[in-house]
Amino acid sequence: MAMIAQLVFLVLLIGGVGLFARKISSIVRNIRLGKAESRTDQPSRRWKQMVRVALGQGKMLTRPVAGFFHVLIYAGFILINLEVLEIVLDGLLGTHRIFKPILGAFYEVIIGFFELLAVGVLIACIIFLWRRNIQRLERFHKPELSGWPFLDANLILIIEVVLMGAFLLMNIAEANMSDRGGYLLSNQLGFLFEGMSEGVLHTLERVAWWGHIIGILAFLNYLPYSKHFHILMAFPNTFYADLVPSGRISVMESVRKEVSLMLDPDADPFASPADVSDGDQPGRFGAQDVTDLSWKSLMDAYSCTECGRCSSVCPANITGKKLSPRSIMMKTRDRLEDVGKLLDQGQEAGSDGQFLLGDYITAEELQACTTCQACVEACPVLINPLSIITELRRYQSMEAGEQPGEWKSMYTNIENNGAPWQFPAADRLGWAAPSKSQ
Repeated sequence: MAMIAQLVFLVLLIGGVGLFARKISSIVRNIRLGKAESRTDQPSRRWKQMVRVALGQGKMLTRPVAGFFHVLIYAGFILINLEVLEIVLDGLLGTHRIFKPILGAFYEVIIGFFELLAVGVLIACIIFLWRRNIQRLERFHKPELSGWPFLDANLILIIEVVLMGAFLLMNIAEANMSDRGGYLLSNQLGFLFEGMSEGVLHTLERVAWWGHIIGILAFLNYLPYSKHFHILMAFPNTFYADLVPSGRISVMESVRKEVSLMLDPDADPFASPADVSDGDQPGRFGAQDVTDLSWKSLMDAYSCTECGRCSSVCPANITGKKLSPRSIMMKTRDRLEDVGKLLDQGQEAGSDGQFLLGDYITAEELQACTTCQACVEACPVLINPLSIITELRRYQSMEAGEQPGEWKSMYTNIENNGAPWQFPAADRLGWAAPSKSQ
């Protein structure tokens, strides 16, 4: 019987990890559809940034209440799941709590600490469910969260409650067995199963043990389809995040060189153009689809937590305009997933006649952006929605020629007068000149 259980466990483990690895490989492929961009400079700064923001949850506590409970769930879920290593070894080797004889008394301290964390996670999840469904915080009830995104957020919290409950149930049942004993919290809660026979307790313990590991494997495969995928993506995303000062907008190098040449008084306007390497070719101006964005922007889309902090500080969104930075990230991820499905079917990206710009993200959303960087500053995992917005808007203006008439007038004035206004530079301060009557 023990051998059968080990074989069943092995099949479940290989199947669960294999399916997860397969989905991760498709996500990596999708991210690599983006344009090449070097993000390996200053590695020491990048490591420090990742440790501070992703591991240390450095930006979560800017909102103390949500931040505290999020850190509690994060720490509890990560630390408690260290026990998964022991469960895996027990399942493969047919042992029970393989680390207990090795660690001795320290093992009881560790499990007791894990039990307290499990209760903390349960409390935090219940509070978050209440905030979403009873208190109904405004940022959790925006149009982009209707339907599946809202259900997904609730499912994640419910799954975490079930997993923590299975962990505690396993320990409490074991605390009532005469040959096992319990730990810090399970000893105190042992009265819940007091009077049950050894056989029933053993069955409860086994059901909880199998439920816990099957739940972990199922949750592992649910992650890539869920907003909760950010618990994995936060680490590479913060490592590769921008190191330049906030507010600096990227320029196209090929355009910069051309403008510099035009403004160079020593340049020969009649000289033959220098040979242009493939790397200097301008290609497309801005982005029409996800394949025109950088790979980092696509990684941002998969890293979005859908927390809504970006949209809650966006002045356009606050004043009722259609723009929502959170929606920009979600739509980019949706489009990227759709492109991935085309590739899985042997088709090319764009063969469906759809594009990120127009079919997923509208011109109205893009034109409402003030490029104030509020969304970038607010993101707890250093996502940059503005980079996607500016690239799409760049394509609108520079290639498609689709921008409001007021913008066209402004561009013309800047080109002719050096300012957004139609008055020549020499006349711009005429209003300040003393009048002749004085």
